[in-house]
Formats: sequence, C-alpha cells, structure tokens
Amino acid sequence: METRELRYFVAVAEELHFSRAAERLGIAQPPLSRAISQLERRLGVPLLERTPRSVTLTDAGAVLLHEGRAALDAMEAAEQRTQRAARAAAGSPGVVLATKAGASSELLAKLLHAYAAEPRSVHVEVLLCRPGEQGRLLRTGRADVALLHQPFDDTTGLDVEELVTEGQVAVLPAGHPLTTRSELRLAELSELADLPQPRWPGVDGSYPAGAGPEVQSHSQLLQLVSLGRALMVAPDSCRLQLHDDLVAVPVVDAVPVTTVIAWPPHSRSRPVAELVQSALRL
Repeated sequence: METRELRYFVAVAEELHFSRAAERLGIAQPPLSRAISQLERRLGVPLLERTPRSVTLTDAGAVLLHEGRAALDAMEAAEQRTQRAARAAAGSPGVVLATKAGASSELLAKLLHAYAAEPRSVHVEVLLCRPGEQGRLLRTGRADVALLHQPFDDTTGLDVEELVTEGQVAVLPAGHPLTTRSELRLAELSELADLPQPRWPGVDGSYPAGAGPEVQSHSQLLQLVSLGRALMVAPDSCRLQLHDDLVAVPVVDAVPVTTVIAWPPHSRSRPVAELVQSALRL
C-alpha cells in the first residue's frame, strides 16, 4: 500500500464525499476515484459503499480509516522528530509544549517560570491549540510535551503524570437568575433553553447536532456567554480569566478534571524529562 493511496483514502473516509475530498487534496475527482478503486482491488475488499447520493464506510473501511490515521501520524512524527533532532545537533535545541488555548493558564505560567530557573533549561515554544488537538500534536511529533485534561483528552499510548485535579463550574452571564445560587447540577443546566451549551468541532472539523452555537476557541465562547447566548462548564481554575460580566457557580455533580503532563513514551529528550520534573515539583 502506497502512502499516497492511504492519504487519499483517509480524506474520502473523513469527508464521505469524493468531490470534497478531491478539493481538500488539491486534485481532480476522477484520479481520486480511480486510486480508491485500485486500493480496493489490491486489498481484495470493498472499503466504501457508493450510491448516487451517499458514500459510507464498510466495516473493513472503518478499520483502514483507524489504522490509516495512525500510520500517517507515525510518518509525520518520524519526519518532525528527525528534523528536530537535526536542529538540536546543530546547537538549536528546544521543546514544543502544546496546550489548549485558555486552559490551565496559571499552571502553565508557573511551569514555564519553574523550568526557566533550571540551569540547563532550553527555550520552550508554547503551541496553543483547539480542544482535543494536544494529543494529536504529540503523536505526529509537532509537540514534545503537552498539558491534557482527563477524562476529556485521549492519553492512549502516551506517558503521563498527574498534576492537579479540580471540580467544574458553570460560567453564566452576570445578572442571570442562577448566579445567585451557591451550587448547581448538570440537569438544571440542560434545562436552560436560553443558554445552550456550545458545540465544538470533532477531529474531522464537523459539528455535532444541537441547539448550541458552534465555537472554535475559548475566547469566542466566553464572549458568547457574556452576551447571553451560551453557557460554559469548565474547570474551577477558569475563574482567574473571568471578567466582571461573568459569574462562576460550582457544578457539584460534574466529573472532576485532572490536568496531566504527557509525552511520547519513546522520548529520550533531556529537556522534556527536566520539564516534566519541573511540573511535578509545582
């Protein structure tokens, strides 16, 4: 199986539409269709069910999509880490730390300050990303270490150390009747038709169905909450970022959130090991 064929198939499997996949890949649709058909003949199994109106994955196609993503991520990771090793050998070492924009801000600041005080510290590039992207950045080699949040982020295949666990709060616009409460429950929040919870994009960029607004960033969501268009449920530490037009109320039955520091298990980077140790001493 060629890398090109695998990349073509993943695009079609994620889009479930040949024209959109061809546009995403920057090629014409006919050669894309031929490449997928050739791949099916080579493997001896149908990967897609095609009708004039739809494209769906077969069971075999779903397996190849999962395995194909992992294989493409591994190839990108090998390229990224090779290039980073070359830069380090040339005297330009550094560490790339990925974290969700707007999350764990105080912890991140303390970590960077503590690590900078270490005698052999190197430059840390902070890569701010959308929710759920940190793990993928680690697996593809674009980041060396990341702050993740369990149980929401997938840490499968990564080495992790727990840093802090905290409860969650509902962030509401100031003046809303519920801001006078000392605590809330998730069932109460789900009944707020005037303040729907936001919808975040999945790994393929699509949004789940629902009444809440589509959001892509923490700052965008906070602005929608202040305008009375949505509510946010987030770790208690988010209070530090709230302005006077927002109020946080504890949600007593929300799952606790544990912030962890994660890195690839095969990493032999001294700066990564020392950055992890700085985090554990906080």
